[in-house]
Amino acid sequence: MSRKIIAILRGVKPDEVLEIARTIVDSGITQIEVPMNSPDVFDSIQLLHDQMNDFISVGAGTVTNTNQVKILKEIGIDFIVSPNFDPKVVEATKQGGMLSYPGVITPTECFSALNCGADGLKFFPATLLGVSNLIALKAVLPENIPLFMVGGVGPENFSSWLKAGATGFGIGSGIYKAGDSPESVSIKSNLVVQSYDQAKK
Repeated sequence: MSRKIIAILRGVKPDEVLEIARTIVDSGITQIEVPMNSPDVFDSIQLLHDQMNDFISVGAGTVTNTNQVKILKEIGIDFIVSPNFDPKVVEATKQGGMLSYPGVITPTECFSALNCGADGLKFFPATLLGVSNLIALKAVLPENIPLFMVGGVGPENFSSWLKAGATGFGIGSGIYKAGDSPESVSIKSNLVVQSYDQAKK
């Protein structure tokens, strides 16, 4: 089963990223994103790409400028996620052969991002959008566009978001907070996977 969950490792350090990532993969999550505002972030992303790229999708988050995109292209990661929609970032991401998931909230941002070549949309913060607004947006958005909810989503509301038309979720502190032990990450990521699987039934 391909779970549409992206584990967001904000604050992870290079000396722990592989152990944390393996713990997450053991729970059944195969998409991992390291945000740009993490320590020595390019080192962590390089390690994930070099050691784990055969069995996970490696991404970068909080990508806000094209200089970051250039470095990430050289590493060879799979996807780029942003908190905002910047046409230059989307276009550079696509030119670099990576999937682009810009952050959006409004219908204008959604369609502008898709017209720029975005592969999917990240609704952030999802709590600002709300389930009822997602239902309304789904009525006008093209079908089959991946819609990821990030910010304030978790086991307690997976079901309502999925019913409203969400494709998947980006989970940060619900899986990993800076300083978490692998044991803590294992407990949290297993709970996320169990809740997601239950909500998909």
